[in-house]
Amino acid sequence: MRTRLTVATGIAVVTAVLAATASGCGSGSGGSGKTIKVVYQKQLNSSNTVQPDFLAGQVKVFEKANPGTTVKLVPVTASENDYYTKIQLMMRSPVTAPDLVYEDTATINSDVASGYLKPLDGYLSTWKDWGQYAAASKAAMKYAEDGKTYGVPDNTDTRGIWYNKTLFEKAGIAVPWQPKTWADVLTAARAVKAKVPGVTPMNLYTGTAGGEQSSMQGFEMLLYGTAAGGSSLYDAAQKKWVVGSTGFKDALDFLHTVYSEGLGPKVQTALGVNIGAQVGTEMIPQGKLAIDIDGSWMPNNWIRTGPKPWPQWQTTMGEAAMPTQDGQGKGKVSMSGGWAWSIPAKAKNADLAWKFLQSLETETASAQWNNVNATIPVRQDVAADPKYLKALPTNAFFSGLVAATYYRPGVPAYTQVSSAIQKAMESVTTGQASVDKAASTFDNDVRSAVGADHTVQGAQ
Repeated sequence: MRTRLTVATGIAVVTAVLAATASGCGSGSGGSGKTIKVVYQKQLNSSNTVQPDFLAGQVKVFEKANPGTTVKLVPVTASENDYYTKIQLMMRSPVTAPDLVYEDTATINSDVASGYLKPLDGYLSTWKDWGQYAAASKAAMKYAEDGKTYGVPDNTDTRGIWYNKTLFEKAGIAVPWQPKTWADVLTAARAVKAKVPGVTPMNLYTGTAGGEQSSMQGFEMLLYGTAAGGSSLYDAAQKKWVVGSTGFKDALDFLHTVYSEGLGPKVQTALGVNIGAQVGTEMIPQGKLAIDIDGSWMPNNWIRTGPKPWPQWQTTMGEAAMPTQDGQGKGKVSMSGGWAWSIPAKAKNADLAWKFLQSLETETASAQWNNVNATIPVRQDVAADPKYLKALPTNAFFSGLVAATYYRPGVPAYTQVSSAIQKAMESVTTGQASVDKAASTFDNDVRSAVGADHTVQGAQ
């Protein structure tokens, strides 16, 4: 289940936001025609300053171009799940609602359904730059019930496999490496375990503390590559959630194999809230992890301005596409998500927030952000820019995975289904439930969350 705030924690969050607003906005009201509050996530226990540094620079540009304006940046330090909960708490009240908020594209629909976000169609209709945005990215910003748009995406991403070429060579695995099936991935992990002691063969995110990284990198990268015909979460044609599919069990079985054979991190580590930061800034740079199913953004841990500068990454790390289960179909699979800027329904200064959002999303600013953040552009002009493609040696590879990518279901109930996935994963990882039992519990959790009449039996 997603982490929920206690009443005491909720009060503390509101108090902290009010304090931050008061210190940065003079009167603290945030209602001045010249002041806005901008909320974004600061990853828990991470020294990554890529986004704070980028935003600080953009604030200077904007305030200089708009004399008398004040943009107050309000970072929310939290794990992924807690960030979602905290910004929802902020947006409930006009007293604490920010004017601009950074939203995971997976949560936009649920936040719209809760009445937290403002439709942007009136602004977008006169913004010529909107024509540069990829159609799929635009579609992810729309709420199915009313067809309106509630965010402007600033990046997307893809996922694949990172592997340490030095460790592979020690394990006797030829590089470059491109597995053709799940079995190939497990064979490589087993070789590392047998021949390179002291190294974690493979990282596969799992459990509730990992939040969406568990659902996407850890599970959906498997599920959407399964051989069974029901290898999806949602049947868009029937508008129903898929339960009881063989593909779901196959994905859980892969997870079970990784952790039951000791191919993954120690269970306590894998289920910890800091696993993402540990993988990117400790395990990989220290040569303690051979295989990592992860995202295109990983280099922002290692670049000069990242939390763990590591120049050797460019020669040490290799990239491979995640194979489908048996090499069927396109032979590879990826998942895409990303983040977007939205204006809360209770924002005090929506017009100025929109003006700042436009400043953040010019071609120049967008190119700078995607370069420093190692993400994939959603603007077509930036994506085609040779400077972007050459900015990092991995940009072309991960951009190329877009052709094999899937997006999470863009419906409000996804967040509840994602929580059920994480719960099922955790029970299998710890050995508290068999694959069949965890899958059955998932099915029941989904039926309880969305209603049995909104589910459909998956392929067997």
